[in-house]
Amino acid sequence: MTEPLPKWEMRKYAYLWKNFQKKEFTNEQAIKALKEKNPHLMSVLFYDLKNMGWLFVERDKKDQRKKVYKIKEPNEAVKEMAK
Repeated sequence: MTEPLPKWEMRKYAYLWKNFQKKEFTNEQAIKALKEKNPHLMSVLFYDLKNMGWLFVERDKKDQRKKVYKIKEPNEAVKEMAK
């Protein structure tokens, strides 16, 4: 179930959606797309997005130590919040 996001996280989500949409991405790619200088902030953001239902997290098929992310489509998230 998707829950509403705080304004700052919604802004970051929007940038991630703009850059990746249905494609998988890594932490490094997200940092570059968001031009984020604070890696700790990315950890907080990914943790919250995952727990609030906006982000899917899986292990990288090539390197199990790494994670890959996929963002939920905005219209799907809004539909879930309306339930």
